[in-house]
Amino acid sequence: MSVQPIEPPPPDIYAVTSDNRLAVQTTIDGFGLPAPTVVARPEAVHVTLADPDDLAFWMYTLGGTVRRGIEMYGASLWTLHTETPARPGGAVRILVHVPVVSGEDVLTELRSAVSL
Repeated sequence: MSVQPIEPPPPDIYAVTSDNRLAVQTTIDGFGLPAPTVVARPEAVHVTLADPDDLAFWMYTLGGTVRRGIEMYGASLWTLHTETPARPGGAVRILVHVPVVSGEDVLTELRSAVSL
């Protein structure tokens, strides 16, 4: 008689995506964070904002790192890399995006937190 290792089934991407969406929506509701557009994926949840001040609110609430994309056509995409608070099953990665037009007034605290 030979013994073969039993491999666990691959993770259900729909279940992981749904779990991520629920974890992030709970965080949004719990902290009253602005989130007009939420797109869940198995690896992270993307939130798209329209105002850089809203990105600052996310940064103050959850922390994280802000990265600025390259400027094209007079604007660049700024993204906050953060995650949900600790929870059973682990924290969920959140990417919060906002387009920023060149020359637009942005809070000093947010601008100083940006890395290229």
